[in-house]
Amino acid sequence: MTFTIDDRPTDLLDLLWLREAYELQPHGDDLPPLLVDTPAVVDAAISAEVRAEWEEAWPRVWNAVAAHTGAEVDHGLFEDLQRTADGSAQRTELLRRIIGPTWQEEFGGEAFDTSSYDTWVQRGIDAHMISVREKLENSPERRDLPDLILAWRTGVTKVVTIPCEGEFTRRITANALLVTDATREDSARYRVALGTVS
Repeated sequence: MTFTIDDRPTDLLDLLWLREAYELQPHGDDLPPLLVDTPAVVDAAISAEVRAEWEEAWPRVWNAVAAHTGAEVDHGLFEDLQRTADGSAQRTELLRRIIGPTWQEEFGGEAFDTSSYDTWVQRGIDAHMISVREKLENSPERRDLPDLILAWRTGVTKVVTIPCEGEFTRRITANALLVTDATREDSARYRVALGTVS
């Protein structure tokens, strides 16, 4: 039985930070809740046109990044990459498939060049490192192993977590479930989330 927990999905975290740091109000039926650790609002003003473009693009980029995050890793891509020439179009395409869609690919990385982002990322890393030490023996997967096995039998091989408020459980690919950290930490809620895929 192989099962992956992605509790630091960098590209999803970037999108969650961006939404709150720039106070975006994207529209959609199935968007994740707000972050538990609210970042500082970025002081740099963006034009109304840029804001509208970002708000329109955010749900689409979120869904694309979530699907890539949940996808099974194709290890053959890494082998193919080693056989391509530096700077070749083939290598560029393979890297794009490995990395997947990102906000930066479409809009550049300037939005992330801010102390709000750096501070928020560091706080997340620090909290994650503390929790890793605490969770090793008491991991939610050990705690709720019977329910995890049932979910695995239905094809779930990956759980992706996001540090957002409350409950938010979605099947983002055929094999992956997206939940909040709070859902994964609470045994009853995690068992319910795992049971939604059966």
